[in-house]
Amino acid sequence: MQLLKERYAQLIKQKAKDLGFDYCGIAKAEFLEEEAPKLETWLNKQYHGQMTYMANHFDKRLDPRLLVEGAQTVVSLVYNYYPEERLPEGDEDLKIAKYAYGKDYHFVIKEKLKSLLEELRAEIGEFGGRAFVDSAPVMERQWAQKSGIGWLGKNSLLLTRNMGSFFFLAELIIDLEVSADPPMIKDYCGTCTRCIDACPTDAIVGDGVIDASRCISYFTIELKDALPQEFKGKFSNWVFGCDICQDVCPWNRFSKPHQEESFLPTDALKSMDKNAWLEITEETFKKVFPKSAVKRTKLSGLKRNIDFNKD
Repeated sequence: MQLLKERYAQLIKQKAKDLGFDYCGIAKAEFLEEEAPKLETWLNKQYHGQMTYMANHFDKRLDPRLLVEGAQTVVSLVYNYYPEERLPEGDEDLKIAKYAYGKDYHFVIKEKLKSLLEELRAEIGEFGGRAFVDSAPVMERQWAQKSGIGWLGKNSLLLTRNMGSFFFLAELIIDLEVSADPPMIKDYCGTCTRCIDACPTDAIVGDGVIDASRCISYFTIELKDALPQEFKGKFSNWVFGCDICQDVCPWNRFSKPHQEESFLPTDALKSMDKNAWLEITEETFKKVFPKSAVKRTKLSGLKRNIDFNKD
């Protein structure tokens, strides 16, 4: 049985690599006992702001066996999005997070996960499972740490020693018993506080703890109301998302350009200067962001964010 579980693990990792995933880690599907009190405290402090969905499905968030009947294994996967060429990020430039340069990652990675499941079933035989890409109550960073991929940095993001943090996480939760990897125990952030020091809205309130209701990404993507005036002048010209805590992280000096054509920015996006942002119309919005994650804000939300960054 042990040999079979190890063979499954090797097969999953090889198939994942063939599909372009940079890391693949495997953990036993079980209740995240250590995370339960942390999540409860975070929610009780209202750090999730208006993201009410974060308070839903508390039990499912902590136990993958409630998401997939008979779940035995959580497979965590990493997919790089670090761009070879950054869009302008000068003091006068309006900026979007690097993960949103190209096609919405949900579509790209979901297709790869579908292929991964199909290929595994072709080799192994039928088994139950589901694929997840940031769209269900799965504590993806915690599972990635539990499967040995990386550790949780002070900015709460998963960090790896070989490629930093500019990547997406995805999961397969399956009812197949697979040999698990040892968890990442060590924290390689040490005494570094660059992400904490650099955050202009003081959203990092403890080691690995984010008050999302103060985060620029939350304001520019999740918040549907008017932006709070107390943060006027503190957005550093970010109009969709924010990369500050990643840009200053020393581990991201090891980031390597992705090889995913779908994540390349369109020519229309690359040609956007400040005036084009300030004068953006519905027609331009559709042309620049045809299949982009930026569509989440709609034009009205993007214009709100642009206006808030005006002097």
